[in-house]
Amino acid sequence: MKIRLAAIDIGSNAARLLISDVTDNYGKPEFNKINLVRVPLRLGFDVFEQKEISPEKVDMLLHTLKAYKHLLEAYEVDFTKAAATSAMRDATNAADIIRRVKEEIGIEIEIISGGSEASLIYENHVAENMDKEHAYLYIDVGGGSTELTFFAGNNLLFSSSFNIGTIRLLKNQVTVAQWDGMKEYIRRETRNHVDRVVAIGSGGNINKIFSISKRKEGKSLHIDLLKDYYKEFSSFNLEDRMRLYKLREDRADVIVPALQIYINAMRWASAQEIYVPKIGLADGLIQHLYADLRRKASEV
Repeated sequence: MKIRLAAIDIGSNAARLLISDVTDNYGKPEFNKINLVRVPLRLGFDVFEQKEISPEKVDMLLHTLKAYKHLLEAYEVDFTKAAATSAMRDATNAADIIRRVKEEIGIEIEIISGGSEASLIYENHVAENMDKEHAYLYIDVGGGSTELTFFAGNNLLFSSSFNIGTIRLLKNQVTVAQWDGMKEYIRRETRNHVDRVVAIGSGGNINKIFSISKRKEGKSLHIDLLKDYYKEFSSFNLEDRMRLYKLREDRADVIVPALQIYINAMRWASAQEIYVPKIGLADGLIQHLYADLRRKASEV
């Protein structure tokens, strides 16, 4: 049996639509990505300074979701799940925006907590397909927050979210105390696994770094390479970064703070390598949606 599912991830930097076919292969689902669309709405640039999403950004969001609605119909998607993260969590006018989207477009948006966001990213279960000798730290860096999930010996040991994101860093909205809080948390929670931790990175920035590195799929990136990229990118202004590395502006400005977060999280967990399987919140939303549908079907 095949079913077509979609996920809409409304983040602080961009809104993504992922459409996937899911086939039940003798009780084990196989997920096949059909299309991924990304629109750089950059809601966090409003929210993290002004505490609300501006009318201009609201219009952009509505236009984007209307376009996504047309794609959902064109692709004949069976079920859709839409979730919003850090920027919408902090926006004082989020409830009004969600109401308008429901009334005008017919899409229901759920604002998920940072902890739920971390858990949904873990829904991808990438670590379960890797060797059991290591412990795995999922690091998902977004515009407004960083989600961490730690997995060892077939056990999920923690999922946590920190309001340290690329746009918050660009806007000088992250304090030393917040950095220290994340550092102490990671060190405390991973201390029994020193020298065994491997990182798993998700998010558009680490995907771009992996692409630039020209590594083969399935290969890892060493922390020293990330440090080299951080120094290299930091030495150029925004325009040169865009020109030299063929980056869009909405990627070129956030890639440096993203590297800072990945490097720090890896250092504090004593992780030397990071794998980049190109998974994210949208993938986790689809897996969660499929699990919900299966559960409801079994209850009938």
